[in-house]
Amino acid sequence: MITLYHSPQTRSGSIVWLLEELGVPYQTKIVDFRRADGTGCRDASNPHPHGKVPALVDGDETVFEGSAIALFLTDAPKRGEYLSWLAYRPGVMEPAILSRRFEIKHVYGAMGWAPADEVEEVLNSHLGSRQYFLGDAFSALDILLGGGLHFLMLARMIKETPVLKAYSMRITDRPAYRKMMEMDKR
Repeated sequence: MITLYHSPQTRSGSIVWLLEELGVPYQTKIVDFRRADGTGCRDASNPHPHGKVPALVDGDETVFEGSAIALFLTDAPKRGEYLSWLAYRPGVMEPAILSRRFEIKHVYGAMGWAPADEVEEVLNSHLGSRQYFLGDAFSALDILLGGGLHFLMLARMIKETPVLKAYSMRITDRPAYRKMMEMDKR
């Protein structure tokens, strides 16, 4: 059986959501981790090499980081587009939005990501012409990338537009999302 090393109200919630969408049997092991405010500690039972979440164990396989876990659990159609967008959240979107939040000036050529305003334009343009990241079908991208986008809008770190708001409402109006949120309240 799959064991997900999880901490409520963190990025690992995306993997709970994905497992619920897939309908596969799994169990969660709640672990502690070191937080930015200095609280928490590294949980020795967590197989993630840095003591972060998510981490997943399936038989002899140990997988860590959300993108890797999503790839492990799914075999997506439109593989090239899927892989490109899957890498977009940790490689482009989060660094861009956080650099704006911490007032780090973007330098073209020196940074591996685009400016935050440009990232927002790309996301709005892409989602303005489709229901989900890959078109008409919901996928793991909508959990990992879309879930991050949803959080960033709630935190007011990304501009809420009609396109992004409608997309966020579509992806969070799903039984698996609601179940993940209920599980995190416990």
